[in-house]
Amino acid sequence: MIDSHAHLNDEKFSLDLEEVLARARLAGVKAVINVGYDLESSKRAVELAEEHLDLYAVVGVHPHDAQTCTPAILDHIRQLLEHPKVVAIGETGLDYYYDNSPREIQRAVFRDHLSLAREVKKPVVIHSREAAQDTLQIVQDYPDVSCLLHCYSGSWEMAQEYKKLGHYFSFGGPITFSNAHKLRAVAAKIPLERVMLETDCPYLTPHPHRGKRNEPAYLVHTAEKLASIHGVDVEDVVSITEDNTRRFFAMNEGG
Repeated sequence: MIDSHAHLNDEKFSLDLEEVLARARLAGVKAVINVGYDLESSKRAVELAEEHLDLYAVVGVHPHDAQTCTPAILDHIRQLLEHPKVVAIGETGLDYYYDNSPREIQRAVFRDHLSLAREVKKPVVIHSREAAQDTLQIVQDYPDVSCLLHCYSGSWEMAQEYKKLGHYFSFGGPITFSNAHKLRAVAAKIPLERVMLETDCPYLTPHPHRGKRNEPAYLVHTAEKLASIHGVDVEDVVSITEDNTRRFFAMNEGG
């Protein structure tokens, strides 16, 4: 398995990261992609990728912090993208649920990230919450940029539009939640060839570990639920999603 979206750069892992990684490897997690949400967390993701063969980094500024994303910050992000283990830009996008940054600034910074991705020819990891239509409209303006809709929670109709553009979707703990009937119905319709697994740890812990800090070792529960949804063996889900993740992020087979 590959955890396509984690935040081991979060301070919640500062005291026991080595133990967390050991449990992940024991559970069959071959690689973890650590995703930045501001400049410091992006730098930390790169540091962790340098320290561990099976860790990779994604660098960018989350929509929550869009109003802090100055041209100087973007220049730093551009420099981090030169590192060989930085595989994508993000997480970027739109979050109209919390509105921690003004919406017009979120949209402008999202476009800045997509433009940078086009410039450096890297894929983009997208966060979208309560902003489905605006997210899609902006993504449609960059048809040459490959995108991953992380922790997808949108409709099947919206998923079809992204699918037409050749984009990918990742699912995490929420598909295991008892009340996630609509999400599972959408996940059942999206071809596995367009899907990746994620934890978004330390958040969104899957059943049966809800209430605890999430970690990559729990990815197996998402894989099992996705297999059940699609009516296939879990080994098939693991194999297909791993291939998808390596292809999207241009990862080598060794990590």
